[in-house]
Amino acid sequence: MPGTKPRVALFVTCLVDLHRPTVGFAAIKLLEDAGCRVEVPRAQTCCGQPAYNSGDRRTARDLSQGILDAFGGYDYVVVPSGSCGGMIKHHLPHLFDDDPNQRARADALAAKTYEIVSFLTDVLKVDALPALRVDGSVTYHDSCSGLRELGIKEQPRRLLESVGATVVEMKEPEICCGFGGTFCVKYPEISVRMVSDKTADIASTGASTVLAGDLGCLLNIAGRLQREGSRVHARHVIEVLAGMTDQVPPIGEPGR
Repeated sequence: MPGTKPRVALFVTCLVDLHRPTVGFAAIKLLEDAGCRVEVPRAQTCCGQPAYNSGDRRTARDLSQGILDAFGGYDYVVVPSGSCGGMIKHHLPHLFDDDPNQRARADALAAKTYEIVSFLTDVLKVDALPALRVDGSVTYHDSCSGLRELGIKEQPRRLLESVGATVVEMKEPEICCGFGGTFCVKYPEISVRMVSDKTADIASTGASTVLAGDLGCLLNIAGRLQREGSRVHARHVIEVLAGMTDQVPPIGEPGR
């Protein structure tokens, strides 16, 4: 029916649930403000990416089966994470290549799954948000999955500009931060070198805050910034877009 609000399921993600619930609340606020009916399926679990990346296809498939069951009845599924969104949209369907019926369900889920900033701009056609005060300049880190699997690049920058943020670009905003899910556990020395290069690039911008759309990247970057004694803050981009920065400290600081 014309004018009916789209029924949207929020896929919260493990890191948001465990480390930064404010990101989930910010996602709900942005979606409701954009005219969506938002629900958070209680049965949701991990997207299965850690198991998938480690070669444990059986566990990844079991988790994915639960996702199909929990998220099948919605108009859209929205995720505040490029990596989890990329898993559901591009990798989860292949876990059911041997089962045509389940593969069809997985393809249908993939087709209606979006990262939240992409959903706001590309699907709902949101081109501006209510004016907010954004103190100081910000720089933006492009996460690997969001950029390369989902094509997220200009969308967050456009919305940040709409709320008056001054975005100062890094020299290499598209270079990996070194988190990479289980990569940082398997190859810690390489990971530390990569995130150190990233924090040096952040520092060179003179920005007071670094933003990104993936909490894994932000936790890794924020941890390195703190160990280096940096005063640069790290935040999820949708906390800024939802105007919730006064409600929670920057990532990694007391109170999370």
